[in-house]
Amino acid sequence: MIELLRTDSSNQDFIDLVIHLDTDLAKRDGEDHSFYAQFNKIDKIKHVVVAYENGKPVGCGAIKEYAPNIMEVKRMYTSPENRGKGIASKILAELELWATEMSYDKCILETGKKQPEAIALYTKNGYKMISNYGQYAKIENSVCFEKSLNNA
Repeated sequence: MIELLRTDSSNQDFIDLVIHLDTDLAKRDGEDHSFYAQFNKIDKIKHVVVAYENGKPVGCGAIKEYAPNIMEVKRMYTSPENRGKGIASKILAELELWATEMSYDKCILETGKKQPEAIALYTKNGYKMISNYGQYAKIENSVCFEKSLNNA
């Protein structure tokens, strides 16, 4: 059974999962990794969800405010041996619920074109592709999405 814990970026299980995420992204992104890494610092993230299976951390995700009514989804990761079980969708749903509870209207996110599993996850969960925003506006390998939470 999957259990979800709401926490913050000081949670050691979250920190450990993010290390695995960054290792995976460094391989996928290659020379572009340092550009993306600068936007993925976790020290100030206040809204983190860690998924546990039988007490073992198996996935994580986070949200942080992007604009007054918009949360940005960050640091989504599921350990390779636990993929395909719906864990990431559960984490994403919990993050969306948390954002709704805090009166946010929308979630946005950026992922890489070299992450087809992530693109499939977000599409499956009702996210629509949008023009690249902010620091990702002119980045060829980025794909951005949004989801309205009012009818989530």
